[in-house]
Order: sequence, then C-alpha cells, then structure tokens
Amino acid sequence: MRVADVRIDLGDWERQRGEAVPIRRAVFVDEQKVPAELEIDEWDPRSLHALARDETGRAVGTARLLPDGHIGRIAVLRAARGTGVGTALVEAMLQAARKRGLTEAALSAQTHAVAFYRRLGFAEEGEPYDDAGIAHIAMRRRL
Repeated sequence: MRVADVRIDLGDWERQRGEAVPIRRAVFVDEQKVPAELEIDEWDPRSLHALARDETGRAVGTARLLPDGHIGRIAVLRAARGTGVGTALVEAMLQAARKRGLTEAALSAQTHAVAFYRRLGFAEEGEPYDDAGIAHIAMRRRL
C-alpha cells in the first residue's frame, strides 16, 4: 500500500466508532497494554474522527481531533505501518484544524514517535511524562 492508496474518511464518533474502536483496541490495549478503561473517553463524542482506508476500503488506521486542536488516538494497524497511513491521518487532522480556524495543533507523542512528528512540523515542549505507563512528550506546531 502506498500513501496514494489511502483514503481518509472524517466523521463523528457515532459514525466512526464501529471501525475505530477495534483499531484502537488492537494498537493501544493489546499491543501497548494501555488499560482498556482508559482507551475510550469523554472526548470521543466531542471529537472529529478519521478513518484511514486501504485500497480495498478496509479501515487500517484512526485518529481524532479535539475541539481545541489536540490530535490524538493516532493508531495504525501493524500490517499498515510504514506505508504512509500515519502521515495521511495527521495531515487530515491538520487540514481539519485549519478549516476550523485554529492557528496551532498539539499532540501528546509517545517518545519513540517524536522523529515522525518532527517530520510533520511538530516541536517538543517541556519534559517527557508518563501516560498510561508509556513515556510521552507534548508537541505543537503552527498551522
């Protein structure tokens, strides 16, 4: 799969949850051992959600944009990693933030993914911290 083969569908939680939840569960709960009760939260119904679809239409990644411009819950199924899905998801969230009139976007990056977000224009802020047992750092970029 090439990034050109990825289609991003945006929608609200009710429309996207059926396909987003299994992806988030596979990545965060099963692979990264995040407690299941932390994965779905009160922000989901208030956020814009993205699903990345491969050339067959199968959902292979997801992300969300909170009303304040925070991008989060970026998850790509193992088989689709390294194909541009993550980049397509973040770019779709940045475009949606711009359409909302926001002037910056922020995210909480797992520290192993900092280089990925740097390539997309984000810069670290502050010191690393623990979130659900995983080292993270705040990152931000101007839109």
